Amino acid sequence: MDLGAITKYSALHAKPNGLILQYGTAGFRTKAEHLDHVMFRMGLLAVLRSKQTKSTIGVMVTASHNPEEDNGVKLVDPLGEMLAPSWEEHATCLANAEEQDMQRVLIDISEKEAVNLQQDAFVVIGRDTRPSSEKLSQSVIDGVTVLGGQFHDYGLLTTPQLHYMVYCRNTGGRYGKATIEGYYQKLSKAFVELTKQASCSGDEYRSLKVDCANGIGALKLREMEHYFSQGLSVQLFNDGSKGKLNHLCGADFVKSHQKPPQGMEIKSNERCCSFDGDADRIVYYYHDADGHFHLIDGDKIATLISSFLKELLVEIGESLNIGVVQTAYANGSSTRYLEEVMKVPVYCTKTGVKHLHHKAQEFDIGVYFEANGHGTALFSTAVEMKIKQSAEQLEDKKRKAAKMLENIIDLFNQAAGDAISDMLVIEAILALKGLTVQQWDALYTDLPNRQLKVQVADRRVISTTNAERQAVTPPGLQEAINDLVKKYKLSRAFVRPSGTEDVVRVYAEADSQESADHLAHEVSLAVFQLAGGIGERPQPGYKAAEITHNINNAFGPGTANEHTVL
Repeated sequence: MDLGAITKYSALHAKPNGLILQYGTAGFRTKAEHLDHVMFRMGLLAVLRSKQTKSTIGVMVTASHNPEEDNGVKLVDPLGEMLAPSWEEHATCLANAEEQDMQRVLIDISEKEAVNLQQDAFVVIGRDTRPSSEKLSQSVIDGVTVLGGQFHDYGLLTTPQLHYMVYCRNTGGRYGKATIEGYYQKLSKAFVELTKQASCSGDEYRSLKVDCANGIGALKLREMEHYFSQGLSVQLFNDGSKGKLNHLCGADFVKSHQKPPQGMEIKSNERCCSFDGDADRIVYYYHDADGHFHLIDGDKIATLISSFLKELLVEIGESLNIGVVQTAYANGSSTRYLEEVMKVPVYCTKTGVKHLHHKAQEFDIGVYFEANGHGTALFSTAVEMKIKQSAEQLEDKKRKAAKMLENIIDLFNQAAGDAISDMLVIEAILALKGLTVQQWDALYTDLPNRQLKVQVADRRVISTTNAERQAVTPPGLQEAINDLVKKYKLSRAFVRPSGTEDVVRVYAEADSQESADHLAHEVSLAVFQLAGGIGERPQPGYKAAEITHNINNAFGPGTANEHTVL
């Protein structure tokens, strides 16, 4: 390690005084002008991680659904998964080190993780379409090269595409070809094969309006379009030619405002979807004949996918271990439908994609989606081999079902939630089952619910168990919630501390919106009284005009609840 060269280069990417950042599930995110030093240092860290794992590591420059003036960075581990938790701590430590401590921190990480500094390192880099991304990407490259790492700069990619590239490179091409054409061809071939099996004629189910959030998704979908055009016609909106990234559009805007994005006219019963800024989330929606807006979120996407996979397994005659992984925020109706109607087991984890992904790996087939539309399906290696064999050896209907499952497996991006991949999976399933968007929506009716937040002096007074569904401390809070829940039909409620600010998040659902609102308010009062609430006591009552305001101001991007009835 040439410490002199690192010190010299680091001075060119100097850290602003007093800036402290935390590496979270989404990596680092803040205003783009504060990130130059972080990018350089993440280039350094990626080289150390690559040497330690003897694998290719990914670095993605993006801030996903954040405003255009923000940016961020996250590292991608060898199988396309998120960075290991111990390395998240190293990332935070390195990003926040003062210039004079840089050498010591790098040596500490190398020693703690037993990094062989003579080992070769290879890093792949991708970026989104933000004006700041190209320059910040160059800072990552500076960090990689000063530590002697090799790199490949993919340039403009969606976040899940970079995850895919890392996975391909570390499986010797077994998972796929680590090029953008390889990605397009693998997914499109599987999609076209699947839609050939669809019995519906004409283009009734084959046309889709896509809101690309003025982001990278538009660029990549346009490049990919001709590969799958015989199976689906897509009409792109908010393609980046005019509007600002994520401004009044994108999956996050649509779900938190419960309305279509700006710049998209919707006729009744037209099928529409929205990506987020880096195309790793997707939500669907439509207007019914009366002009009412209907959102189809991650819960309903998981239900459609897992039900279809279960049907194929029954057809083939395979009793594989299939599971759906949700968080406590999943609507109770989706959980009941999966368990009672489809007989698919449902498991709950703590909030956060890494928890869902990890749990899904425990099954032969694991499907996970957050309500915000981020998710995918994972298939064990043994299952993939078994299905491949079945597609070659079985007869007639069974063989056809096995072939479908083989193509579905290829259509999923198993490295990460991927809006393009998920869109093609959904479109294929709707075509194969002959379902309209309304029929899909009608699988079950969401229970009305409400999310609120309560300001507290210290959020750490709340601790939870059972995948955040039960409060352990402060004493008496869970008992109070249990008593309140008993007052309402089909009800449940839980509280959890925010990961970022001194607030406690409250979720309640019940058989009517009025009951959900009352329950949420009563639970908020219990939190205020028992967990050290500060400021004004929670007030009852909701006016339609205030709801959107409350959702967006109270919960911020990505946390507002998409089921809220406006």
